[in-house]
Amino acid sequence: MTDTVDDVDLPYDEEETSQQEQISVLRERLEVLESQNEEMRDRLLDANAENNKYQQKLERLTHENKKLKQSPLFVATVQEITEDGVIIKQHGNNQEAVTEVTDEMRATLEPDARVAVNNSLSIVKSLDDETDVRARVMQVEESPGVHYEDIGGLKDQLNEVRETVELPLIKPDEFETVGIEPPSGVLLYGPPGTGKTMLAKAVATQTDATFIKMAGSELVHKFIGEGAKLVRDLFQVAREHEPSVVFIDEIDAIASKRTESKTSGDAEVQRTMMQLLSEMDGFEERGEVRIIAATNRFDMLDRAILRPGRFDRLIEVPRPDEEGREQIFRIHTREMNVDDDVDYEELAEIAANASGADVKAVCTEAGMFAIRDDRVEVCMDDFRDAWAKIQADEDDEAASLAFA
Repeated sequence: MTDTVDDVDLPYDEEETSQQEQISVLRERLEVLESQNEEMRDRLLDANAENNKYQQKLERLTHENKKLKQSPLFVATVQEITEDGVIIKQHGNNQEAVTEVTDEMRATLEPDARVAVNNSLSIVKSLDDETDVRARVMQVEESPGVHYEDIGGLKDQLNEVRETVELPLIKPDEFETVGIEPPSGVLLYGPPGTGKTMLAKAVATQTDATFIKMAGSELVHKFIGEGAKLVRDLFQVAREHEPSVVFIDEIDAIASKRTESKTSGDAEVQRTMMQLLSEMDGFEERGEVRIIAATNRFDMLDRAILRPGRFDRLIEVPRPDEEGREQIFRIHTREMNVDDDVDYEELAEIAANASGADVKAVCTEAGMFAIRDDRVEVCMDDFRDAWAKIQADEDDEAASLAFA
């Protein structure tokens, strides 16, 4: 039971203390009690805030626990809508069933629509399109920033790519007037570093078409049918965003020559290639979808993918000649602070048999030599030393591979 005022011991002796002193002592005691009360009030507010935090956490965990206890839903496809109900086929076991739906849901369903069903195979809700999100993220949203003038030594190849990909998009009437179908695809092949990917990036920058890029290795998957499904979804995204350009790098990863191998991995790669062949030249119209592919191993490709109708243009992208190397040197040194003694003709002659990627590496390495010497200009000797260093690195790499 709480003490009354009369029960509380006073902090002084009433008989020996004057009234003024008693008042002073009581005031001091009151201030102490008010301070303690304020402190306890703050603690109470902190405790209430902590309690609210734990209450929210409890509600969230309770909600998650309830969701985890719910029965999972299964994915099914609507086969047919009849007066007796909706015929669905469940994914995985291909079980077919007839289920009743409300008039409101029936109005939203159509054949081939994806739906979620419960254990009793009743439709719970409709699902979005099945297009794989991996296919959608391959769509290039920002321009690669490579222009036609950034490519040197490939004038003929560039013109052929533009005729195949760009011209049908900007001047389709010319093909109708002549009475021919525009080329549907172009295959770029040649040694590494010769500019195949650069050509594709330039097309992506210069055209208004949707550009979708991918590597052939991204289509190689572990599970049966997954690679073929990704190819199908990739072209579905391309058709949804016509006109579009699909660029497949390292196409030899999925389009190599078919063998008699019976391993599951090889069989899955061949299934993926069959789907790619079907999308490129099957029964369905591909629409305004152009294809660019690139490979370093032209000799490995299956003949089925090389025939006209799939790739109408087979363009070799070789190492640049001396004139091409000079152009590439000038392109990669446009933004560099080079000395007046730099002779581009001599550089092109020195860097014999260099690819475009090699030339870019020489320019970068020459700039590093200047930085090491605390210079702001890159001189001719820097380029000579850079080419010698790159040659030495390649020799060391070749030697290590020989002893491996």
